[in-house]
Amino acid sequence: MDISLWGFVALALAAALVGFSKTAVSGANTISLAVFAAVLPARESTGVLLPILIAGDILAVLTYRRHAHWPTLWRLFPAVGAGVLAGTVFLMWADDTGVRTSIGAILLLMAAVTVWRRRVAARQEEDAAGGAGRLKAPSYGVLGGFTTMVANAGGPVMSLYLISSGFQKLGFLGTSAWFFLIVNTSKVPFSVGLGLIDWQSLLLDAALVLFVVPGAWLGRKCVDRIDQLLFERLVIGATVLGGIQLLVR
Repeated sequence: MDISLWGFVALALAAALVGFSKTAVSGANTISLAVFAAVLPARESTGVLLPILIAGDILAVLTYRRHAHWPTLWRLFPAVGAGVLAGTVFLMWADDTGVRTSIGAILLLMAAVTVWRRRVAARQEEDAAGGAGRLKAPSYGVLGGFTTMVANAGGPVMSLYLISSGFQKLGFLGTSAWFFLIVNTSKVPFSVGLGLIDWQSLLLDAALVLFVVPGAWLGRKCVDRIDQLLFERLVIGATVLGGIQLLVR
């Protein structure tokens, strides 16, 4: 991988944002996947980013491990597994252009999902009280599994599901932490088999993973002080720009 100094700096900042998103604002790492796909070949970028995400997941689990809601996780896993398998089949046939276009489209879709989530939050909470969260698990699980396998972009989908199920901040972060640690770890054999993870990518990961720790530490310190509305707007804006950049590249 031929990476310039500025390219490595961009990847390092994106890795730090992964740590921050895992302990503060889940879904913010959509910016990170846009940066990785812009600096690296799009298809290979998903394999480089995956160990970085797992490192962030480990830190998040260590921080919020007591707040997970396991019945919700067990409801999701079968459908997520089906989505991961569908994403694996897609990656077997997609070239770099196809993956880059798919990542760009998924980013724009996730930004739209996030906006829609905010606008109907009150109605979703009412639905959750009536058990709608359980009925939504298969559809959200398949979509989340596919997007996380193809583009490491399952965060917004799972955020939407957990919020619609009535989770508060700590329960949200704890459940999300365990979910992504288990799912991302299960993706490793598929990524290795597809050639997305190799020794070259792991060497780059070894240099970038160091930046995840300060990002996670900063997220833990800021989680109770973040203006959620402003931050979500910034994340949505950056995600849209990243998605458009990948589509027109």
